[in-house]
Amino acid sequence: MNIKNLTFSYHDELIYDDVTIELNDKDHIGIIGVNGAGKSTFFKLLLKELTPDYGKIKIKPNDRISYLPQVITDEVPSTNITVFDYLVSGRPILKIESEMNDLYLKMAEEPENTQIKKRLSYLQSQLDYWDYYEADSILLRLIENFQISDTLLNQKLAECSGGQKSKIAFAKLLYNKPEILLLDEPTNHLDLETKDQIVEYLKNYPGMILVISHDQEFLNEVTTKTLWIDKKTKKMELINGNYETYQRKKEEQEMQLAIEYQQEQKQIAKLKSIVNLYSNSSGKRKRMAQSREKTLNKLLANQIELRPANKKVKVQMTLENIGSTIPLKVENVSFGYNQDLLYNNINFEIYRGEKFLIVGENGAGKTTLLKLISNQLTPLNGTIKISDKTKIGYYAQEHETLNANLNLLENLKEFGLSEGKLRAHLGSFLFTGNDVYKKVSVLSPGERSRLALAKLTLTQANLLLLDEPTNHLDYETQNLIADFFKNYQGSILLVSHNPVFVDKLGIERILLLPAGEVLYYDKKIVEFYENKNKLNKK
Repeated sequence: MNIKNLTFSYHDELIYDDVTIELNDKDHIGIIGVNGAGKSTFFKLLLKELTPDYGKIKIKPNDRISYLPQVITDEVPSTNITVFDYLVSGRPILKIESEMNDLYLKMAEEPENTQIKKRLSYLQSQLDYWDYYEADSILLRLIENFQISDTLLNQKLAECSGGQKSKIAFAKLLYNKPEILLLDEPTNHLDLETKDQIVEYLKNYPGMILVISHDQEFLNEVTTKTLWIDKKTKKMELINGNYETYQRKKEEQEMQLAIEYQQEQKQIAKLKSIVNLYSNSSGKRKRMAQSREKTLNKLLANQIELRPANKKVKVQMTLENIGSTIPLKVENVSFGYNQDLLYNNINFEIYRGEKFLIVGENGAGKTTLLKLISNQLTPLNGTIKISDKTKIGYYAQEHETLNANLNLLENLKEFGLSEGKLRAHLGSFLFTGNDVYKKVSVLSPGERSRLALAKLTLTQANLLLLDEPTNHLDYETQNLIADFFKNYQGSILLVSHNPVFVDKLGIERILLLPAGEVLYYDKKIVEFYENKNKLNKK
């Protein structure tokens, strides 16, 4: 893949400026940069969903690209297709077979038709490419390795959880056999066991991988090169090595640049002193001052500039009241779909100021439980008691609390604040100037996450329901919100697959789903969901 002089603007904002890079066929590349730098936009250009203002992107004619988006729901068909049918559609074998059968019937009527013969020959080559005789075995291996059960295979895709959709979409992607994989935050909704399986697949993947991820561990395992997109300079820099190597090299570059900057500033100060001292003199001193002034002007024209620090999100939240001693109590709650129980007789309570984590495999009902507590769903049995002093704030995994058709200001108007105060609040989450008039639909997932957090912090809630709050956020912002939630005085009920983030919050207890067992916090439980059954037997 060759990218030459790529220049692109979006909504009058320059995203890339004269970028030239070359990527090799088997490169495994991590793409990094702050939210809004243009990482997902780069994928859209590769997929030809967007067109460069100037420059070219050259991809080999026979190289096929498969894409896994950040938000899997955007890819889910609206029909009632089953998981199995969705996976089978990863290779067009059924379509090819159907066309070949039609052509054989025509061939019986027109045995000398050369066009039919040519088409049949081409379709046969396509079946060979798609490993016609091995395709079923390949798909079954993927189903087994990704632990997609028979029950899940027969389930409607639209009814699957976010984590299940991610796993299924990934399996289909690998079955699709592309030369180039584009992965946008592929681990966001995955449990650790599935993530480990995917890491092993990708390590040995024979084609090119381009992956956007805020999961440092994942990038270190899978990638061999790092592509840095600089939001300030609008440039890209390709560095040999994974994320850890990139970080080390960047730190070394910054340190060396700082040393050179200090040395240059000393030289500039010295030259200025000589020029100021002897500029009004005559003879040798005046000539010396003129010579030094020329040197000074050259230095000033090309002096080293230190990279300014990126602006940081500022998270603040006030509480109307600290709430009750027990803000939430769940008693004998059962819930399921189509007579299949997700869980039965769940019991737990949360104490004032407690940070409480929900853990379970994909499809165990973690998001569903938050929706039950927030009254979006109704239990089949049991009761959910919320204290009169409890005010709930809900952060939805797929940003359902935001209206995609409204702009940023309109999404926050329900809080009754002046436009000036809303602008100031949005500015704390790095939305400035005309950003506030953008519709949510044009925001990147990372920007939507920041907006959802901005909205959450205006609720004055003393019980926060957080469903994967670090998804799509850069590392720095993840650390900032971890500090905020750690010091938050209200109670938190959290769903997260991010063990680094979870470990910073001061979690006290864990609810294991679907069993409903409550345990004291142990990092190993978060890191290894596969131990769940063993723990449930204790």
